[in-house]
Amino acid sequence: MDPELHALRNAAWRRLMTMAALPDARRITPLFAADPQRAARFSARLNDLRLDFSKTGIDQDTLGVLIGLARAAGLEDFRARLFAGVAVNTTEGRAAMHMALRAPDDVELNATLPGGIDAASALARAERARMRDFTWAVHDGTLRGATGATFDTVLNIGIGGSDLGPRMVVRALTMAGGARLAVHFLSNVDGHAFAALARNLNPERTLVLVASKTFTTAETMMNARAARDWLAGALGNAAVAQHFVALSTNAKAVAAFGIVAEKTFGFRDWVGGRYSLWSAIGLSIALAAGWESFQALLDGAWAMDCHFCDAALEENLPVLLALVGIWHVDALGCGSHCVLAYDERLGLLPAFLQQLEMESNGKSVMLDGSPVDQPTCPVVFGVPGTDAQHSFMQLVHQGTSVVPVDFILAATPDHDRQDAHRALAANAFAQAEALLRGRTAEEAKGGMLQAGMTQGEADRLAPHRAFSGERPSVSILFHRLDAFSLGRLIALYEHKVAVQGCIWGINSFDQWGVELGKELAGALVPALTPGADPGAHDSSTTALIRAFRELRGEA
Repeated sequence: MDPELHALRNAAWRRLMTMAALPDARRITPLFAADPQRAARFSARLNDLRLDFSKTGIDQDTLGVLIGLARAAGLEDFRARLFAGVAVNTTEGRAAMHMALRAPDDVELNATLPGGIDAASALARAERARMRDFTWAVHDGTLRGATGATFDTVLNIGIGGSDLGPRMVVRALTMAGGARLAVHFLSNVDGHAFAALARNLNPERTLVLVASKTFTTAETMMNARAARDWLAGALGNAAVAQHFVALSTNAKAVAAFGIVAEKTFGFRDWVGGRYSLWSAIGLSIALAAGWESFQALLDGAWAMDCHFCDAALEENLPVLLALVGIWHVDALGCGSHCVLAYDERLGLLPAFLQQLEMESNGKSVMLDGSPVDQPTCPVVFGVPGTDAQHSFMQLVHQGTSVVPVDFILAATPDHDRQDAHRALAANAFAQAEALLRGRTAEEAKGGMLQAGMTQGEADRLAPHRAFSGERPSVSILFHRLDAFSLGRLIALYEHKVAVQGCIWGINSFDQWGVELGKELAGALVPALTPGADPGAHDSSTTALIRAFRELRGEA
């Protein structure tokens, strides 16, 4: 980093920490009392999408320091390099060009950036056209199975980014009805998972997608072989070529498995796994929801890409969401972050964001290899509201740790029970307000006395019914959950993650932390076979290997 920028960055961090140490840094309600227009001043919009971060402890001075920190960290230059196709993934020497997967066919991009998003999108367009034609052929019955039956079911076999993103989007876009094909997802190598699925699948009418960039992912390939054996056992080996599709870049391994080239869809090395649902990995989405919905998903993400690329930092939704997170994690020391989508269709969004955020920014080493000098990614968790209110929200309201919350809500549902949707919205708004306002012991006592409780009993219970309040949240509100708005929402979080990685000085696009366990697991498989030498391990692992074999009668 440029020495001058480095000095500015350090100064901004120091200023931020000084602000966080002030006595009222965690208090939010006084900010509303001081500014009747606070909600408007600390909200930002992109068309119908509204980001309200007024229920946080950020005031105008704090926001100014956070913006200054982003600029001192080189965010604007990073953003330009990201879209130009520069190898921002420095440990692997790769660009992070998932935005190119979303670029519309008719958009003229900046041709002055050789190798950048314009060149990448040309490659993406060609593969997208193949996906479109394949989807149409399956839907109109042109493409059929080995017995001549049309496909009515898809089995997507993948793990991590080849599962979480497509699984989340398929649920979101088809739960309300209108699925073109039923889609099932298989990720866990646990044999119970495939056994449960296979009982309800008709091999004659099932299309199997094997999603693995390298076509070597251990869990995916073990499940793929199980599915191949299942299908071949029912329809014969020749049926594999008609029922199996590969989403991979390893053409040689795909062919050896028995999948033909015309049923192989690839993507480039600048597409990271957790950013890959926009690529061929999203074929299950197109098959489930229809090509028009998949294209609308891309269009929504592209709208957010354009906003992130062009909008000033002060008005930029991904930047503002990222800075709120920086304030909570680094200034206030919040080690957890809760995502509550008040929408059953977004029930898998927290699981998707766990990978997106924690695999991207769960790092302790900076770009230059030195240790980070501040906390990075928090632990992300969540379930759909209102379920959360009857489980872990007790901790969020009254626990000893402060847990910031993102509340996500569509104003208009895809069902006709408007009373239910108003109740859902009321719960979302009430939870955010309760976190903000809290309730004093005196207020709790007054309510109990008014309800007829004795003074002694009210005194005894008041501390248990008091809430500290001053607990931060962000609200994300939009008109309706459809493919376009979902794509926009996902891209909002993608860019938020990249912004935070830039400010923390880490690489958001590698994931070396997942490798060691994979390597050790591969070495341990032979040790679990009957009579094998357990190998050299710590005493606990050796004892567990022996106990496992004894329990199986294979010692």
